[in-house]
Amino acid sequence: MAILGLQLQQRFPVLTAVCYSRLISATIHAPAVASVSSLSCKLKKWNNGGRLPRRLVVGLGASFWAQYMNMAGNSKSFIASARLKGAVEQALQNAEWPEQFPFKDEDFQRFDETSDSMFYEVPRFVTHIDDAAIAALTKYYSEVFPPSNTPGVSILDMCSSWVSHFPKGYKQERVVGMGMNEEELKRNPVLTEYVVQDLNLKPKLPFEDNSFDVITNVVSVDYLTKPLDVFKEMCRILKPGGLAIMSFSNRCFWTKAISIWTSTGDTDHALIVGSYFHYAGGFEPPQAVDISPNPGRSDPMYIVYSRKLSTA
Repeated sequence: MAILGLQLQQRFPVLTAVCYSRLISATIHAPAVASVSSLSCKLKKWNNGGRLPRRLVVGLGASFWAQYMNMAGNSKSFIASARLKGAVEQALQNAEWPEQFPFKDEDFQRFDETSDSMFYEVPRFVTHIDDAAIAALTKYYSEVFPPSNTPGVSILDMCSSWVSHFPKGYKQERVVGMGMNEEELKRNPVLTEYVVQDLNLKPKLPFEDNSFDVITNVVSVDYLTKPLDVFKEMCRILKPGGLAIMSFSNRCFWTKAISIWTSTGDTDHALIVGSYFHYAGGFEPPQAVDISPNPGRSDPMYIVYSRKLSTA
C-alpha cells in the first residue's frame, strides 16, 4: 500500500535478515498528497481509530515530515526511490527540520520486544552485509579515519561484534568495542578493550567527556529504541570536532529493528538518522553518502555522519 509517498509493508511474524525496505527500494514512489490540509485530515482520521492497522501506518511520521520540508521550500525530493541516483545523498542537503522531534514512542517499538540480551546471547560469527558492501565501508573508513598509530587517537566502535570492518592492519592506541555479546567482542582483533552493554536499557555511555576522536556504528542504528539519548551521549564523549559515522544497509534482524525503520525506505532512513544528530544537539548538520558498490547487484551501503561542534 502506498501512503503519502512511502510504500508500507504489512508485518508477518517471521525472522528475516532483510528489511522490508529492500523490497520497496526498487519501486519509484508515487507523488504524495500535495496539501497540508489533506495530510492533516488523514492524520486525524488514523489517530481517531481509522480502519488501517497501526502497523501499516507507523511510517506516516517520516512521510508527513518529508512533505512538510518539501512544502516549506526545500528543492530536494525527500520521497524519491533510493534507486534514483543521489536520492540518499540529497536527503539531508539543506534540510529544514521541524521544530520538534517528529517521531512518537510507538515508532521505536519492535515486533519482538523480548529481552535483547537473550536475542544476542548466542554468538554469531557471521557478517551481516555482503563482501562488496564490506569492502566499500572499509574503503570509506580508510579515507576518513585518522592515520593508523596516531598518538592520542581513540575510537569507539558502537554496537560492535567480532569484526569492525576497519582497514587491514589499522591500529590506534585505544579502540573500544561496545556490544551485546562478549564472545564476539573477544574475537575482534582491532579492539584494545571492550564493554558489554545493552544501549536500549542503558543508553548512558560509561566514558568520560571528550574521550573519542571517532565513533562508528555498523548496520545497527536501526535497533536503537532510545536514539536521542544515545546520540546525546555520543556528543558528550566525542572530542570537539570528533567524527560520528553511522552506516546502514537494507539488511537487519527485522523483528528487532524499530517500527519506523522497517516501514520506510533507504532515503527515509537517511532522514531518520540525520534527525538523531540534529535533535540530539551539539553536532554539525549531518550529511549522507551513498557508498553502494554495485547498485541492484549487491547490498547497498549508506553513511550518515556528523562532527561534534568545536564549541559544544
